[in-house]
Amino acid sequence: MWQCFEYDELGSTNDEAVRLSASAAGRCLAVTAKRQTAGRGRRGRNWQSLEGNLFLSLALPFDLKNCGALVLISGLALLQAVKELGPTADIVLKWPNDVLLNGAKISGILLEKGVGDYMIVGIGVNLKAAPESGTLYRVTSLQQAGIVTDRRVFMEKYLNCFDGLYALWAQKGTAAVAALWQSYAKGIGDRICVRTAKEEKNGIFTGLDDQGMLILQTPAGREVIGAGDVFFEDERKREND
Repeated sequence: MWQCFEYDELGSTNDEAVRLSASAAGRCLAVTAKRQTAGRGRRGRNWQSLEGNLFLSLALPFDLKNCGALVLISGLALLQAVKELGPTADIVLKWPNDVLLNGAKISGILLEKGVGDYMIVGIGVNLKAAPESGTLYRVTSLQQAGIVTDRRVFMEKYLNCFDGLYALWAQKGTAAVAALWQSYAKGIGDRICVRTAKEEKNGIFTGLDDQGMLILQTPAGREVIGAGDVFFEDERKREND
């Protein structure tokens, strides 16, 4: 399914994937680099691209209106790839697109618009090392958790998992992917804080709807949230320390 492009160094694999999408003509592209000098995360945050980690961007035709499904697929594929390497690993999903290993982040996922009908999925995975500071959440690496792999092996596993989940979505829709995602979710039933671009909301995380949006039960009633940063109580305490 994937035509792969590998570079020694890029500023951003996402930027290169956008460039290549202009002439992709319906093909699915995977762009990776050994080194990345200008990686970025969600909401313009800096992404520290440490040596030995995976920097990968996918470019594929995908309707923008279904991007919620693409977020779920991207995170689930990462979880599945890790579980193939470490079947007993303590790994869960945190909405919207975080993957937590032993309670700490191992990755970043950034969706951007490509050229025409293309979407770009940028994935950074801490295979060998994790940033020591300057991050919003606790972080770790696969190597710190005793899971040893390299860029090419992990990328192959990730793409295979992505293909399987894409097929599930194509056959059964977003609701099926959301249900599978929810089976690995952290903290359903827990109190959370959701920070959106405009405000902060507090309530109980009760799961996902059929489009992958977060359902928050607040004192004012049930709310459905499409985008935001989620903080559990332990993370709020760490943030305030």
